[in-house]
Amino acid sequence: MTPSDAILPYEYGATLEILKDRVRQARVAVHRTVNTQLIQLYWHLGHEILVQRELQGWGTGVIRQLADDLRAEFPDMTGLSRSNLQYMRTFAAAWDEESVVQQAVGQLPWGHVITLLDKLDDRASRDWYAMAAVEYGWSRNVLANMIMNKSMERTGTAPSNFNRSLPSADSELVQQTAKDPYAFEFLGLSGEVAERDLEQALMDRIVDTLRELGPGFAFVGRQVHFEVEGDDFYVDLLFFHVEQLRYFVIELKTGKFQPEYAGKLNFYVALVDDKLRRTTHNDTVGILICGSKNDHTVRYALGRSDSPMAVSTYTYESLPPAEQRALPAADELTAAFDQIGSGIGN
Repeated sequence: MTPSDAILPYEYGATLEILKDRVRQARVAVHRTVNTQLIQLYWHLGHEILVQRELQGWGTGVIRQLADDLRAEFPDMTGLSRSNLQYMRTFAAAWDEESVVQQAVGQLPWGHVITLLDKLDDRASRDWYAMAAVEYGWSRNVLANMIMNKSMERTGTAPSNFNRSLPSADSELVQQTAKDPYAFEFLGLSGEVAERDLEQALMDRIVDTLRELGPGFAFVGRQVHFEVEGDDFYVDLLFFHVEQLRYFVIELKTGKFQPEYAGKLNFYVALVDDKLRRTTHNDTVGILICGSKNDHTVRYALGRSDSPMAVSTYTYESLPPAEQRALPAADELTAAFDQIGSGIGN
């Protein structure tokens, strides 16, 4: 190669990046196609097992033999174990072929499908979590965590005035961002905590906090300062929803909801609207997250508020303190599992 051959055109770098992006997109598309074909294959295998169980009474022994024969014929294929074939049978019983082809479950990796089958019993819940996992790109662990924390049951349940304070096209969309309660178990807190400590804990685990708030939220600031003619005010937490193009003011109260909290939140929402909101942004929304609430009191308090607001609660303990104290320590559990493992090995 001569020195002149090594001189690259000016546009080479930009063209290279475009081509790299196309290669990446093609690889993702191929992967999705392969995954879809695999999921459909697993459904057909499971469906045939169901049919033969009805016609010829296929039981566990036949499925074990089927697994051995299939693996002998296709030694390079993983996923043909007896337990996996049983999952395929359950999969085929849970969804019909049209659903697998047209709905979200057909786009999920097989491990996600197993999680749905293991942790949920009804079709509606499985479809909801499958759709959310596809839309937001949840990993298998995130999907399992969302199911464990009952994300579907909590989404959109916080009492609010959105239907009155927002345009009809926006009110339902915003309502789906307001959970009740918010599950802050990932903070590892127990007992009584001060509001500043709760706020600090949420910031220390900001990735988990954003995940619990829901897709689309971006962190803007903590204790965001506003000055009003010499008076200083501080918003606990400020977020921006990149899909809805609106600010979310979040105020934290560790005690029970009081009507005056709504007035203060209304004031903060008005501040953000006036100081930060741009013409391209939608209405700012306020969410008050408190230790407990009386829904009737909340609705009275929000009834005359001009700003779109919701009131929710939070939890951060998986078990009551007494039950937590009764549990063995982590090192005791590890030792017990080690003993079980050594016993199995023998």
